[in-house]
Amino acid sequence: MQGDTPEWEFTERDVVILRELAGDPQVSSRQLTDILADKYGIEVSHVTVSESIRRMREEGVFREAVIPNEDFFIFGLFEFKFNAEHFAEEWRAAMEYIRDSPNTLFYFLSDGEYQWKTVMMFPTREAESRWIHEFYKEHGSVVSNIRNSVVTNVLKFGTDPELLESLNDGPRTRE
Repeated sequence: MQGDTPEWEFTERDVVILRELAGDPQVSSRQLTDILADKYGIEVSHVTVSESIRRMREEGVFREAVIPNEDFFIFGLFEFKFNAEHFAEEWRAAMEYIRDSPNTLFYFLSDGEYQWKTVMMFPTREAESRWIHEFYKEHGSVVSNIRNSVVTNVLKFGTDPELLESLNDGPRTRE
């Protein structure tokens, strides 16, 4: 998933489209055309809206993911602490194992003692336990500890449309 930052010059219309999609990911391009006209005074065809969405998607401006309702799966936060003794030889295989697991929803690097973190989904606690067991069998030498926390209630999941307004502010750094 990690790649180059998209080369994209945001127009007011792009930001409005992203805000509206964040508020309702199921909105159609025809509905968006009406929203753009009624709410923002932007007059364009639904073909133009559809093309803008397609181009932004292709350029990596936003990503789409299917995330099942949390009632169907068990979610967990996994944090991986390294064993430095074997890290140099075995880190890549372990990283790819986690990244490529069908149970991995979101995988990221962080600072601190536990530097790999992932949000994972499992159909049962037994399946989660089996995954941990298999991971240790395959890659236990590179990891000194896995800390996993059960996600008991998902209280919010989504991007607030207002946050996207900052995309019009010009170039930014991730610092």
